[in-house]
Amino acid sequence: MTISTVTFQNDALDQFDTLDAQLLQTQNELSSGSMLPNAAANPVAMTQVNELNQEIAASQQYSTNGSAANANLELEENALTSATNVLQSANSLAVQANNSSLNATQLQDIATQLQQLLGQLISTANTTDTNGNYLFAGTASGTQPFAQSGSSVTYSGSDEVNQVEIGPNQFISQSDSGAAVFMNVPAGNGTFTTAAAAGNTGSASIDTGTVTDPSAWVPDTYTITFTSPTQYQVTDSQGNPVPAGSGTYTSGDAIAFDGIQVTISGTPATGDAFTVAPAGNASVFSTLSGLITALSSGSANSGQLTTQIGGALQQIGNAVNNLDNVQASVGARINAITAAQSSEQSSQTTMQSSVSQLSSTDYAAATTQLSTEEIALQAAEESYASLSRLSLFNYIQ
Repeated sequence: MTISTVTFQNDALDQFDTLDAQLLQTQNELSSGSMLPNAAANPVAMTQVNELNQEIAASQQYSTNGSAANANLELEENALTSATNVLQSANSLAVQANNSSLNATQLQDIATQLQQLLGQLISTANTTDTNGNYLFAGTASGTQPFAQSGSSVTYSGSDEVNQVEIGPNQFISQSDSGAAVFMNVPAGNGTFTTAAAAGNTGSASIDTGTVTDPSAWVPDTYTITFTSPTQYQVTDSQGNPVPAGSGTYTSGDAIAFDGIQVTISGTPATGDAFTVAPAGNASVFSTLSGLITALSSGSANSGQLTTQIGGALQQIGNAVNNLDNVQASVGARINAITAAQSSEQSSQTTMQSSVSQLSSTDYAAATTQLSTEEIALQAAEESYASLSRLSLFNYIQ
């Protein structure tokens, strides 16, 4: 087979180009530290690297979401602790006020202290994060959730809360609504509430009562009316007498009907009445406001005041329990975030290692390869130079 000079030169140039390209690629890998300067270098590997980088970015966003939610929840945890401390102080003042020897001035002094605590509680409920967003406003985080007008405190936030994704299909609430924390506190003993009628003239008071047989309880508003200081009659909301709901009154003895019992103590007057009604929800603000009004008004007799203070103590206890439950939920969410971030960090490390294996230069191997390619190129150049000088005259003797 005859090879022309032109063909020989073209083949040699093609070989030089190939060797130069290989040498340049290896040099680039060594200088850049990457085996994938572009998609053409290794399309399959580049596709895998792109997919892994997308997964790493998503994982990092989950971690960022978790950090933001964690910061909010820690602020909420502090706010809940502050609110609990306020209510415990209010509880101590209510116990102090539950003393028949205190005069109107002393009761007013306690009411003033409770008013200050109410202001602190409202301020705590309006706590903001570092961006000025209200912690307890739900999804309406730009709206101040609580406002006081006279003795009334209203909630203007949302009942819904923001959810953040801290892992693949793992969402968590980064706050709690003010309605759930401060407004919707179970009232009374959880089944019913008790109260003394405003027109009572005797000194008798009623406790918060207990449930003795839940299956026998029929939710309704019942009235215990004293037909004389020693006789009582229980009627339902329609005025119908309740079976076994009448009898002789003895101070401190339980009055039982429809699976519940209440205890009235003191001396009632003829016509005095007490109500037993199904429990709903009450705000912690209305509890404190009601107690403040009762202590400062001077219009309640000893029996009514004792009843109101007893009900307030029960309600403050309910509010503290509610705060404890919310705080436990916050703690569980913080733990969940910590676990999720640990998992995401582990995943990121694994994926980054895979990216490195696919794209990072193996310097030892690349250095050896560079040396081999330089030798190959040098040999090719020398071979070409030698062969290009040959002609027929080299073989003529």
